[in-house]
Amino acid sequence: MFKSAFISAPDWRGAAEGLADTLGEPNGANFGLIYTTEPMGGELDNIVSHLKGATGVENWAGSVGLGICAASPGQPGEEYFDEPAVAVMTAELPADSFSLFTSSDQRAPRNQDDDPYGMAGLPFVLAHADSANPDILGLVDKMANVTDGFVVGGLTASRTAKHHIAGTLTGGGISGVIFGPEVGVMTSLSQGCMPIGDTHTVTEAMDNFIIELDDRPALEVLKEDLGEELAANLRNLGGYIHAAFPISGSDTGDFVVRNLIGVDEERGIVAIGMPTEAGDKVMFVCRDEDAAKADLTQTVEALIKRAGGQAKAALYISCIARGPHMFGAQNAETALLQDIIGDIPLIGMYANGEISNSRLYSYTGILTLFL
Repeated sequence: MFKSAFISAPDWRGAAEGLADTLGEPNGANFGLIYTTEPMGGELDNIVSHLKGATGVENWAGSVGLGICAASPGQPGEEYFDEPAVAVMTAELPADSFSLFTSSDQRAPRNQDDDPYGMAGLPFVLAHADSANPDILGLVDKMANVTDGFVVGGLTASRTAKHHIAGTLTGGGISGVIFGPEVGVMTSLSQGCMPIGDTHTVTEAMDNFIIELDDRPALEVLKEDLGEELAANLRNLGGYIHAAFPISGSDTGDFVVRNLIGVDEERGIVAIGMPTEAGDKVMFVCRDEDAAKADLTQTVEALIKRAGGQAKAALYISCIARGPHMFGAQNAETALLQDIIGDIPLIGMYANGEISNSRLYSYTGILTLFL
């Protein structure tokens, strides 16, 4: 039902021919996912055109990633970042069970009398969103509202303006594929950061500046959470300590992470990469390799258990700050996934931000299993 292939090659034609040879006969496949690295991004359209002719698969979705990952049965997984590489996965899906989309599609919201996607039930949406678009969060929200679906995906970035595929070459907005309920999926999110203190309440703030937490100077609270050793080296916290906003109603302790931009030691202010206001809940977290490995292991094992061992293929969207930066070596993150999910086709990309349940995350890994 699912086949995957991946290759690193100096030119697009050699890559496309190698992928087609690996995929072999389509055997009823009617849908394909494709991710390329930035050095191959300008040839995305050529690669897809070749694959359409070689495999007979006409419906393709995908994007240029800041990195890509993939695995095939019998082969160790690979991660590619700064070299020309391509990963693909084809599938035979039930007829009319998926629909490709771009942000230029003019489609009315779903309601009881109107189903523009021809799908009965709540869909699952894989979205590739251009991080250069200032309204990208609005586009993700709109897609969730229009489809009533569960949206996962990632923010993409490329020197090539048109670096998405959704049937045809597109870019600048949001694109992807909507899977109907006939396509069985399960998904879960793994955090890459660990809380280092209690959850606090913002009591005074202005734009991106947190002035007070729990009616105390914000920096004073941060130092208390950090402990004496880390608090003595505030200039070295960048990239290690972050602010995190707990998600209301989450039964898994879920939170979204935003960068810690800087501190004002004179006024006791903490600056973060997100506007905040009084009443918001916030905690401080650290990026920790051991915690990230443990959380990914626990998350994926729980997902496999929920799936009853029935996973046929996997899709993985991870943060560009993960991979070898967080797991110690290239291919280590993908190898950990393979060890748990087993010998099934896997494809994925490293993104500039990750989307799960229509929210934008950082430093996370989002795994989707096809059942």
